Amino acid sequence: MESLDALLQGMGLMHLGTGQAIMLLVSLLLLWLAIAKKFEPLLLLPIGFGGLLSNIPEAGMALTALESLLAHHDAGQLAVIAAKLNCAPDVHAIKEALALALPSVQGQMENLAVDMGYTPGVLALFYKVAIGSGVAPLVIFMGVGAMTDFGPLLANPRTLLLGAAAQFGIFATVLGALTLNYFGLISFTLPQAAA
Repeated sequence: MESLDALLQGMGLMHLGTGQAIMLLVSLLLLWLAIAKKFEPLLLLPIGFGGLLSNIPEAGMALTALESLLAHHDAGQLAVIAAKLNCAPDVHAIKEALALALPSVQGQMENLAVDMGYTPGVLALFYKVAIGSGVAPLVIFMGVGAMTDFGPLLANPRTLLLGAAAQFGIFATVLGALTLNYFGLISFTLPQAAA
């Protein structure tokens, strides 16, 4: 019985949170739709696989070095981080202080966590290199553009008007959001309006 208990403790299932369980089920559903039903496999397969990897309990694949330090709950290390942030040495207070800190201070805390021996997970590194730098969206859209079938457009050129209307709608939305910001009705920055 002790070996069964040790097996369950080692699997990480004892640390599975409700949110993680729901996201694991959603990820499995996306994988099933992509593989079994052949429903948008180029889109759903990577989303489902990424969701599955990032929600495995106790794996820490999506955690940065600083998030790994906070999840480890080492009192001495938390005290060092808290002293740098001028806050109480508990995880909740440190997270609040980090949320209010400047990006340069957040970067210093991340470097401090790396100096303490913590490493970011694989997905956190992928995010920093591919998505955080802005390279991945460009490569993805170039790939989607290369795979686009223009046969229906060439067969019926009137559908070009539908695409033009969609592009106009995007620009009109950005300009509308910036106009709302100009008149002080709703606060939007240019990146928020473009998103």
